[in-house]
Parts: sequence; structure tokens; C-alpha cells
Amino acid sequence: MNRFVRPSKYRHVFGTASKREYCYDNVRVSLNAWDTNMVQVNPLFVSMNWQSSGGGAFAVIPLSQQGKLPENYPLYRGHTAPVLDTDFNPFNDYVIASGAEDSKVMIWTIPEEYDEDLQEVQPVLKLSGHGRKVGQVLFHPTASNVLASASTDLTIKLWDIESGQERQEVTGHTEIIQSLAYNYNGSLLATTCRDKRLRIFDLRSNQVVQEGAGHQGIKGSRVVWLGDSDRLATTGFSKMSDRQLNLWNTGDLSKPIKSEFIDTSSGVIMPFYDNDTSMLYLAGKGDRTIRYYEYENDSLYHLSDYRDVEAQKGLAFMPKRALNVNECEIARAYKITTNLIEPISFKVPRKSDAFQSDIFPPAIGDEPALTAEEWFSGKNADPKKIDLSQGFQAKEKQEFTPSAPAEETEAPPAAAPPKNEKDYQEAYHELRKENDELKNTVSQRDVKIRVLEIEVEKLKKELTELQTSKNTETNEQEKEEKKSEAAELEQQTNTTDTPAPAAEAEEESEKKDD
Repeated sequence: MNRFVRPSKYRHVFGTASKREYCYDNVRVSLNAWDTNMVQVNPLFVSMNWQSSGGGAFAVIPLSQQGKLPENYPLYRGHTAPVLDTDFNPFNDYVIASGAEDSKVMIWTIPEEYDEDLQEVQPVLKLSGHGRKVGQVLFHPTASNVLASASTDLTIKLWDIESGQERQEVTGHTEIIQSLAYNYNGSLLATTCRDKRLRIFDLRSNQVVQEGAGHQGIKGSRVVWLGDSDRLATTGFSKMSDRQLNLWNTGDLSKPIKSEFIDTSSGVIMPFYDNDTSMLYLAGKGDRTIRYYEYENDSLYHLSDYRDVEAQKGLAFMPKRALNVNECEIARAYKITTNLIEPISFKVPRKSDAFQSDIFPPAIGDEPALTAEEWFSGKNADPKKIDLSQGFQAKEKQEFTPSAPAEETEAPPAAAPPKNEKDYQEAYHELRKENDELKNTVSQRDVKIRVLEIEVEKLKKELTELQTSKNTETNEQEKEEKKSEAAELEQQTNTTDTPAPAAEAEEESEKKDD
């Protein structure tokens, strides 16, 4: 038994749930089976996927509006199918993005206060480009107005939401993308996929920097980048459906540095990492427990568990700049259940009321380090940091006005018939452009179909080879069995023929006696 205890400032961190009156009650959580966190939070608002009929919707609730929500709460409607994921802009607390099953990505601005007669909020920008449902949306950590969206069409698109343009498409996945994670400066993106592969992409060059075999279970896996280090943490399942936690070196994904068995539950584990405290939080869907570890020298040391009565359907963590540093609050999670959003505060027990600089180093702020144009041109920069000793101070609302108009808000009016030759030429060129775009989309689909057909043919060939090898093995076994049967028959005939000469000799001797 080890008599020495590893020194740590966070060994006694404890979690405390808010009372019912300080929670957000009477919410209708989406029943969609898609695997996302279901909830997101920033210093002013908390968003959640809402269960609604007649299209998709989500709700954005001000953090000050605690207690029971009214029945007719204003929803963010615009999608024609269920909303799967949302994400707040880290540099503008009043902007949020959403992705849904209708293959659209939408950008919304949040009003400072909801009017009494307001029933729904409309998007300011609609981004079309994906061919199938959009499962994840994620804002860039250092560049302003850069958004990544992952779709079941096996692509990741990078958008400049200010201009409303698609700037890059990332390809290379062969199955549905399950999770995304930027590195510290946003130059690389780690992904987990249903093909059980872990990949790291250079986003601007659309190249796979590293690739390796991830968790081999059939259920979902997640990935998180461990802050400014070159390490990744993934959660997933083994072949025996055991839940695992793996630690990876981003320079070599051939095998994990360490693999840790967690338990045998069936819920997908959501990982969250705090770079300032080097703590990793693990929350399983359907669990009543939040585990937290401390990362140090390529090891993850289990600190403690937070346990609750209600099982969690999703979880999100507040950005560090909005925590209550006077109470030594190092993290705040927002846990969503069947009809409740519950804040959980994680604190370090300290007697002094003074600012604790050893547990609150400078944290990531709300100012971008780069513009979208600078980042797409190839520049990199670390996130800008702020001092937490002054506490959180909310800024005034920044107006977000995209240069591109929102798409398809209403059916466009019928175009006026051309009157002269110039109008005829313009109409002809527009039709030709539309025709070319349709041809391009059809050709892209044809290429994808051809790739799938080639894979199917390869599988058929492998099956036929397996069948022929099995047939040859069975034929050889039958030949060996026939040979063994023939050998046995020969032995039997030899044994029956051998006593005949002795019998003849006895008959001759009897004749002589007579």
C-alpha cells in the first residue's frame, strides 16, 4: 500500500447542485436519438433542443430567468426537421448557430429581452450546402465568425457566417462523424467516426495529419483535446461493450498511451476538459454520476465523483470567464434531465475570501485573436486571455449583421417576363448557370455512388473468395474421409481373408485320416 498521497490543489473539489427554485423547470427536452450534448451554455444564456411538433425548434433561456418556464415560451423556429445541435459564438454572446435534420445550418441573434407577445424567433442567416442532416456545429476557438458543421453526407464544412459563404470542405470520412474537437489554436481538428477511426485534420489544406484505430465498440465515441498540450482523450466502448477512456499522443495515433476501463454501462460518455486546472470531467448519458480526473505527466488521476438522484440526458460547462471566483468556483455544469436544467457548481474548499490566483490563472476571454479572413489565409494565433480577479462583467450587445441575406424565408415572387433582347440574354445566362450547378451536384453524387459501388464489389469478391476457400477445405476433408474409409475397408477384408488357408489345411488333414 502506498503511504504517500499525491499533492494536488484539486483533491478535495466537490460538486453542489442548485436548489429547485434556482433551476430551469418545465422544459421539453427533445426525444431525438441523435447523440449530442442536448444543451449549451454561455455567460448569459442556456440553449436546449426542444421537443416540438411541426418542424424543429430549440429554446434559448436567459440565465436570470430561473424557476418554472411558462407554457408558451418563445422558441427558435426555422428548421423543417428536428434540431440536432446548437453552439454559442464564443466572441458574441448574442449569436447562436444550429444544425438540424433538414440539412441546414442557421445563424440566430438573441434578443436582450423577449417581448410578451413574441412566440418564435426567426434566423438571420441560412446556410445550405450539406446533402444530408447536420449533426454537429462548432465555432472556432480563436477566429471570429468561423463555424464548422459536420453532416451525415460524410463532410465537414467551414463557414464564414459574416459573409454567409462556405470557405472549405473537409473530406476523408467513410462513415458518420460522431464528434469534433479543435486544438488550442484551432489549426487542427480531431474527429471520431462510426468506422472506429480517430483522425486529425489540417482544416485549411483538407489533409489527414494523423489517423489510427479508435475504440472498437459499435456504440458512439467522443474526443476532446487536452488544452494546449499535444494529447487527446477519447471515450468509447471496447469490443465487449465496456466503457473506456483512452489517452493519445497526437503525433502517433497507432496506439493509445493509456487505456482505462471505466464500467459496463451503456450510455455514451461526454468528456469536458478544463485547461486552467488540467481537470477532465466525464458524464455518461443516463448516468447519475459525473467523474472528474486530473491530468499530469501522461496520467489521469481520479479525484472524485459527483452523484445525483436524477439521470442526465446531456451536459454543458460554463466558460471560465463567467464563474464565481469569490467562492472558489472552478467549474459550473448545466445538467439536463427529462424536464429540468440544473446548475452544478464545483468548488475548491478555501477559508480565505481573497482571490486565489493559484487556482485561477488567466483564462480565455471573449475577444477573437484573428478575423475569419486572416485565419483562412493561413495565420494562427493562441486565444486571448483575461484576468479573472475582477470577476465577470457582461458587455453590451454586439449587433451581428451578416452581409448575406437569409435564404428561403418566403417563396420568391414570379419573375417578370423578359421584354427585350438583353433581358432574354440575362435569363438565358441565369438558366445556364443553374443548369451547370445542377450538373456539378449530380456529378458529385455520381462519384460518391461509384465509390460505394466499388466498395460493394470489393466486398462481393472477398465473399466469393471466402466461399471458394471454404468449398476447397470441405472437398479436401471429404477426400480425406473417403481415403480413411477405404483404408478401413481394406484392413477389414485383409482380416477376413487371412484364416482361409488354415481352414483348408484342416480339411486336408481330416481327409488323410479317413
